[in-house]
Amino acid sequence: MKGIIFDFNGTLFFDSHLHYEAWRIYSKKLRGYEFTDEEMRQNMFGRTNADIIEYAIGKKPSAELTEKLAKEKEAMYRQKCLENKKEFKLAPGAENFLDFLKTNDIPRTIATMSEWDNVEFYIKEFQLQKWFDVDKIVYSNGKIPGKPAPDIYKIAAENIKLNPKDCIVVEDAISGINSAYNAGIGMIIAIASIESDELYKSIPYVHKIIHNYDEIDKNIFTFKQIA
Repeated sequence: MKGIIFDFNGTLFFDSHLHYEAWRIYSKKLRGYEFTDEEMRQNMFGRTNADIIEYAIGKKPSAELTEKLAKEKEAMYRQKCLENKKEFKLAPGAENFLDFLKTNDIPRTIATMSEWDNVEFYIKEFQLQKWFDVDKIVYSNGKIPGKPAPDIYKIAAENIKLNPKDCIVVEDAISGINSAYNAGIGMIIAIASIESDELYKSIPYVHKIIHNYDEIDKNIFTFKQIA
């Protein structure tokens, strides 16, 4: 494989439980009762905020309502991140793995359905510019369909000048895994940050299941030398 694309939430940052907490509060506000875990698994992770709000209220929201509710929810989520200092760090093994990618000049980027306010927050707090060209990060800009549509991973591969079949994608969400598959990604690695291995074992196009980045075999890449 020639390059790698990371989802971010639940993948490079194990924050799924914080999104669960924030969306439980907001789903109750929107419809009077909370999302179940299964609803969030199927209809939240990898989706745009507009998609989630539409699901919650049962109709397409106005752009104004979407922006208002999304900003409120994401501000709450970011506050939860800052309050959880022990957990507010990149996934286990991620920094060493990213150092390896940088040292060996392996093409890489992030493809996340987070909106810019959150992406900017991650860049600042995790100093992502140490490992990524910020201009190549793909995020929810209001124009890209949510996962499982293939668009985000096709754009990400194009940003790092690779054919999707030459890329690895690391994902935690079912919708994201399907998005990568629909985009023609060559290898899909599922990271079990909150879900069980059994969930991913049932998906035939998941090539490997990991729990931290030390479990990725660096020899799967085409590169000049191993650092």
